Amino acid sequence: MASEVTKWTGMNDLSNAPRQRKPDWIRVKAPVSKGYHETRQLMRDLGLNTVCEEAACPNIGECWTKKHATVMILGDVCTRACAFCNVKTGMPRKVDPLEPENTAIAAAKMGLEHIVITSVDRDDLPDGGAGQFVKVIKALRRETPDTTIEILTPDFRGKMREAVEAICEAGPDVYNHNLETVPRLYPTIRPGARYYASLRLLEEVKRHDPMIFTKSGIMLGLGEQRLEVHQVMDDMRSADVDFITMGQYLQPTPKHAKVEDFVTPQVFSAYGAVARAKGFLQVASSPLTRSSYHAGDDFAAMRAAREERLEKARAKN
Repeated sequence: MASEVTKWTGMNDLSNAPRQRKPDWIRVKAPVSKGYHETRQLMRDLGLNTVCEEAACPNIGECWTKKHATVMILGDVCTRACAFCNVKTGMPRKVDPLEPENTAIAAAKMGLEHIVITSVDRDDLPDGGAGQFVKVIKALRRETPDTTIEILTPDFRGKMREAVEAICEAGPDVYNHNLETVPRLYPTIRPGARYYASLRLLEEVKRHDPMIFTKSGIMLGLGEQRLEVHQVMDDMRSADVDFITMGQYLQPTPKHAKVEDFVTPQVFSAYGAVARAKGFLQVASSPLTRSSYHAGDDFAAMRAAREERLEKARAKN
């Protein structure tokens, strides 16, 4: 595994490539609010990691000011080396047994109505880390029963079916797994994963429990073509994905894949209109859209959209 990581890290080392200047629509203010610092301190006190920090999310100031944070379980070291991701790569430490309970404590202290839980890839674990997701969901149900739960999982390579079954049995409200980009770009952007394996995971969630909302997202600006994006939308709909997110890829460091194009807000709006026409219950498409950005509001809207669709179906019968 170490040799594979070295191979892909070297291939994607673009430290000599010039970085494009961000356009005005992608710039955000530095986080300085009291709410931001309180959220940061709470995460430190409980020994929790957040994808907000590890992935250098541009929305961290806004979200943490509102005391919204996406907890990243299973440590802060990933066993993969994707060309777009800012999370550290290497051999992770042992899984923290206190992480589920501390996640629930954080949710209770922040008064969260909706929480998003994600993780690093843990190819070193027999279950890929699925058991820790189950423990976190159970701890949240026990400590904050009114909080709706959204999970964003890895692909559980080689153990997907068992992992999905265990997690679905725990009963999250939303199951998110991102396709990240178009199939053509997987060898350089997401080398440790397989596009159709990720699609099968999303299908497996619905096969196990059709009532769990499913969600997936892609980044734009990596060199994808318009028709390729439309095909990804069709693939998601064929897997009965309820919610699609589309956001601008931002290069975390010079060693990561470069930004090929800063997609304008108008183009994001056009993609969003196409996605809605294809039948998604919920669509989020803008330069600053990220998987967990405004996740609580989006979940409420998605749930309402499903109810409306079911009502219309009942009226016809």
